[in-house]
Amino acid sequence: MGDRWRSDEGSAVVEFVFLSVVLLVPIVYLVLTLAAVQSAAFAAEAVARDASRAAVVGGIDALHDGASYSRAENAARERAAAAVETTLTDFHLDQDDAEVELACDATPCLTPGSDVTVDVTVRVALPGIGALVPRALVSVSSSGSSPVDGYLP
Repeated sequence: MGDRWRSDEGSAVVEFVFLSVVLLVPIVYLVLTLAAVQSAAFAAEAVARDASRAAVVGGIDALHDGASYSRAENAARERAAAAVETTLTDFHLDQDDAEVELACDATPCLTPGSDVTVDVTVRVALPGIGALVPRALVSVSSSGSSPVDGYLP
């Protein structure tokens, strides 16, 4: 009877389950974290691209309708804000998760041959840790630029 308690039968199953939990939990967490950060990177790039294009198109449309450069810039900023909201919604992010800055490289803005640049920073909470530590955020940045066409009325 004493040998029965000292045998190794069944211990492989216990070791396998223990090691599976110890190894799989960190790997699953790593995959979830990388997926969240990669999604934020895609969102930042898409927001920068879409907002810069929308700003140029909105501003050029306003200029074609006879608006002054200052009104056209306001129209460009409004169109860019709408594009930012739509793109962030597509990536299931809130407006509070992103910081967007629109800048023109010429004065007045939307001068033919100039560029409209949008800088975006998206903050994403780490899965699981974000609820425990609210400041556990990863920031991802991107920049997009669109040229203003040389042809204006």
